[in-house]
Amino acid sequence: MSTETMRAATARRYGGPEVMAIETLPRPVAGPGQLLIETAAFGVTRGDARIRGLDVPRGMGLLMRLIFGLTRPRRPIQGREFAGVVAAVGDGVTGWSIGDAVMGITPGMRLSAGAEYCAVPADGRLTSRPETLTPEEAAGYFFGLLTAADFLLDQAKLQPGDRVLINGASGAVGIAAVWLAKHEGAQVTAVCSPANHDFVRSYGADLTADYARPLPDGPYDVILDVAGTLPYSRAKPLLADGGRFALITADLKGQLGANLRPRRGTHQLLAGVTKESPAALTRALAYHAQGYRPPITTLPLTDIQQAHQLASTGHKRGNVVVTL
Repeated sequence: MSTETMRAATARRYGGPEVMAIETLPRPVAGPGQLLIETAAFGVTRGDARIRGLDVPRGMGLLMRLIFGLTRPRRPIQGREFAGVVAAVGDGVTGWSIGDAVMGITPGMRLSAGAEYCAVPADGRLTSRPETLTPEEAAGYFFGLLTAADFLLDQAKLQPGDRVLINGASGAVGIAAVWLAKHEGAQVTAVCSPANHDFVRSYGADLTADYARPLPDGPYDVILDVAGTLPYSRAKPLLADGGRFALITADLKGQLGANLRPRRGTHQLLAGVTKESPAALTRALAYHAQGYRPPITTLPLTDIQQAHQLASTGHKRGNVVVTL
């Protein structure tokens, strides 16, 4: 660490949005193989809110504590998605220069993007930011689209003409899935609050349904449960023969069941951790050239608690982004 300082969004204990604070901390330096990024904006995702509050599906609490800290967050700085410019280049780094506009995700589960500066591997989950994306859009770009592409394309093997139901369609992952499924030629039914029906239609949904009412009859070739409120027992009668059911959010029982017994008659259950490889980032970013822009709500760093409150609701539109 250097003797220079920076502002950072931190959580020193687990809890609601009120545990978020703004602290002055030592500024990191670019170590060997690293870049120091001056952060322009960072995302506050539903995943960030779950980590902060240990608001996780049933059975996942101990695992989350082992990863992020047993009694309090091991890394107090929050956030993974970011956009900014290269402020310093570490030893051994080639291909990057000071001033380059970049966007990316911090490696693994290392939360550190929610600060005025962050140090990241130069060969990691990082790419140049196109001029056609604002820093705010870039900071909210990857989380939703990477997840949607992994489940729809890589796991569910989405085909043109497939009938797709997306449960929880208005958040960062859901709205990216709506756009991507429609872009790939699917017929899309989006399940969300009625207040968000026009919003999801603007991203390509053919049909909409109220999450508080019975789901529309199928059959569906692919069902994505983004919200974590649709168990396979309820999805089963809605699936077509050969249908694929993707558990994007699931409790421990659901995750284990999908991994240990993925075949249920003619149906396939899909679960797992989203791939964040450089190739996955490149593919996701290519969709911007084909028309994708993430919907964002921006707030200043001083409103960090409000940003986490929005991310915690489960009813936000698209992505929440904090500007610095």
